[in-house]
Amino acid sequence: MTSAADASNPRNPAQIKAVCLDLDDTLLDSQSAARSSLRELLGTDRAWPVWERTTDRYYARFVNAQLSFDVMCVERTRAFFAAFGEHIDYAEAERRENQRMEAMQRAWGLFDDALDCLDWMRASGLRLAAVTNAPSAYQRKKLAAVGLADAFDVVVISGEIGVAKPDPRIFHTACDRLGLQAHEVAHVGDRLTTDAQGASRAGLSGIWLNRDQIPAPRGSAEHPVATITSLRELPELLVTEIAAPDFADLVGQTP
Repeated sequence: MTSAADASNPRNPAQIKAVCLDLDDTLLDSQSAARSSLRELLGTDRAWPVWERTTDRYYARFVNAQLSFDVMCVERTRAFFAAFGEHIDYAEAERRENQRMEAMQRAWGLFDDALDCLDWMRASGLRLAAVTNAPSAYQRKKLAAVGLADAFDVVVISGEIGVAKPDPRIFHTACDRLGLQAHEVAHVGDRLTTDAQGASRAGLSGIWLNRDQIPAPRGSAEHPVATITSLRELPELLVTEIAAPDFADLVGQTP
């Protein structure tokens, strides 16, 4: 674990009372499920980098309310096949996307560090919130599928409130529903800009879950956040750096 906490940050580190968590690729291994679904659709996952780039481009259009989620999924699939010279109509793209989506949902699963971390935070007295960018029904189905439907005190989904991370309003909505001030809440997510820095700009303690240990992009030091490479490191971070001193006796109980 490394920490890049801003020494000039005026927040009182003894006041963290709740933790918000992103869902996809933070608690749920969405990338593995998506890659598995592409492999089932094509018989190989060698085109995964093209799928990732296409997804980033089209998902941004969904987040910015330019496309509905269902249309985004189909148009992404059309664009993906077009990148390899196969131009399919909307109906065929929809058929292939439905096949891929069914395969992905069968592959949904949590990271092996997720439940222990959630259990530890709950036992420590922290309140928990899920904060995620996606349509309501899709994310709630996902939470239920992996056994997390009742794991959180608060669930904030961009599709339900009309704003998405890194907009400060989605983080402030979570804080309001928790009944806490922003400086009393930490947020953990796998995307540096969208999750950790977005939360930090909103006044929360931002934590970047960098599972793949990728180098931070140039310029990110201008808005530093704490960094962990596994949820197993989160309890120690909360105990030693940003959580209340009352948690100190729990350090030996970290998962």
